[in-house]
Amino acid sequence: MPTQKHILIIRLSAMGDVAMTVPVLRAFTAQYPEVKLTVLTKPFFKPFFKDIPNVLVFEADIKGKHKGVIGLWKLSRELKKLHVDVVADLHNVLRSKILKFFFFGKRVVQVNKGRQEKKALISGEIFQQLKATHQRYADVFKTLGFPIDLNHPIFPKAKNLSPKYLEIVGQDAKKWIGIAPFAAFEGKMYPLDLMEDVIETLSKAYKVLLFGAGDHEAKMLQAISNKFDNVTSIAGQFSLDEELDIISNLDIMLSMDSGNAHLAAMLGVKVITVWGVTHPYAGFLPFNQTIDSAILADKNKYPKIPTSVYGNKFPSGYQDAIKTISPIQITSKLTNYLK
Repeated sequence: MPTQKHILIIRLSAMGDVAMTVPVLRAFTAQYPEVKLTVLTKPFFKPFFKDIPNVLVFEADIKGKHKGVIGLWKLSRELKKLHVDVVADLHNVLRSKILKFFFFGKRVVQVNKGRQEKKALISGEIFQQLKATHQRYADVFKTLGFPIDLNHPIFPKAKNLSPKYLEIVGQDAKKWIGIAPFAAFEGKMYPLDLMEDVIETLSKAYKVLLFGAGDHEAKMLQAISNKFDNVTSIAGQFSLDEELDIISNLDIMLSMDSGNAHLAAMLGVKVITVWGVTHPYAGFLPFNQTIDSAILADKNKYPKIPTSVYGNKFPSGYQDAIKTISPIQITSKLTNYLK
């Protein structure tokens, strides 16, 4: 048994990547309850870790006092006061590498992101399932002497929702479907007019809750929710912490290849994902989901899929790849799972 009793974990962004650490840390704390974990991340992501025993969050102010090299040096000075034994860098970017330089005398293990394998995948050199991101995180702890079994996941119980929530989402007995229709890049986002067809069909039998971030998305989702019965937009009405409580009560989540898929998955909610120019083979299938839960664009028509790991690069015309998925494919997948 390793002698380390306090591990610093670095994962600053992005939302989905931070959320993917949560199931790994739940498994770790269950299997090594004597070890203390401190997660260095952005303040916004603190609610992700609220129910995990032995886990504390250290907030990195990377746009303020921890900005730049001098800011990172100040951050390292603050972190040294925690008296951590080793560092698990689950981010492995320039910022975390600079921090690594400042951790004199501390062992740091960085995640292997499989950049060469992913490059081969998007170039078409290979087309096969790469290691899941969750397993890449677990491998860091294994290197530190803490092998983790992810095959028996632990999830928190659904939160009891107070009247404050129920006034907005309603209290009817229908099953709840969450839908998060937005993504960071066009090639990963299902067209909103087609998504409206999906929402209209599902709203006839289920309660549909719409998720998004920012004023622009909130306005668009409110306009959609106004068109249909049994549809409510959650966007802009709750804090992230409160949204997580609502997500924990969903019967199923429909999401693009984006952060909301990983939020639902980390809470043990069934997730159906829709993929355009990206592909689950890159290792970003939500935790505890199977490839059957992913609805994929037609690779015969768009053979260069995946065109990039994150969906930010694609040849001309490939932004339409996701349109090869019909609304009925999505509604059928969801209703089959809900049965």
